[in-house]
Amino acid sequence: MDHSSALARLDRRVSECRACPRLVEWREEVARTKRAAFADWTYWGRPVPGFGPADARLAIIGLAPAAHGGNRTGRMFTGDRSGDVLYQALYDVGLASQPTAVSADDGLELYGVRVTAPVHCAPPANKPTPGERDTCRTWLVQELNLLRPTLRAAVVLGAFGWQAALPAFDEAGWPVPRPRPAFGHGTRVALDGLDLFGCFHVSQRNTFTGRLTPAMLREVLRAAADTAGLP
Repeated sequence: MDHSSALARLDRRVSECRACPRLVEWREEVARTKRAAFADWTYWGRPVPGFGPADARLAIIGLAPAAHGGNRTGRMFTGDRSGDVLYQALYDVGLASQPTAVSADDGLELYGVRVTAPVHCAPPANKPTPGERDTCRTWLVQELNLLRPTLRAAVVLGAFGWQAALPAFDEAGWPVPRPRPAFGHGTRVALDGLDLFGCFHVSQRNTFTGRLTPAMLREVLRAAADTAGLP
């Protein structure tokens, strides 16, 4: 099976999804009205697929695209403050080709890492509903299935992502312990051939207040990369 082609096909299908009416309406309204600072941009305004190679050994799972970040640029964690923090840290630990992510054609490459989310559309107030989360889970399950031959570790950002990711990993064939492990920064859970790491989300609320520092983020990413066998 050509996993690269299969993943590219999945990404195209994700970008065409219209399953959640509230999210469709919101992402398209944001793309029409724009933010003044990005008035000259043509917003993506669609579901944002994952980003990174098909043979990734490490997955990073967030929450959902930002209205004026991924929803504008069409790439996960690209064009917003959260992405600035995440990609700088990935660069610092040797997993990204550059420390910035400003557009989908900026030349950024990830080394052995795939960045994705349990919800692929930008939600109002950055808060998908549980129903939207559950509807979107099928995409994450399919993505994990395609990554399964090489995937050895995953970093999940935030409690919402953790709650969404655990059943997705379970459905994709990695049995999750019962009761399900609680989220916490630095939590590490061994699944069947894969280690799951919890990390506070790279939101401005967390990074501006110091709840998540660059050093804390680098520590989790480095531990996960080592577990995944990445240099």
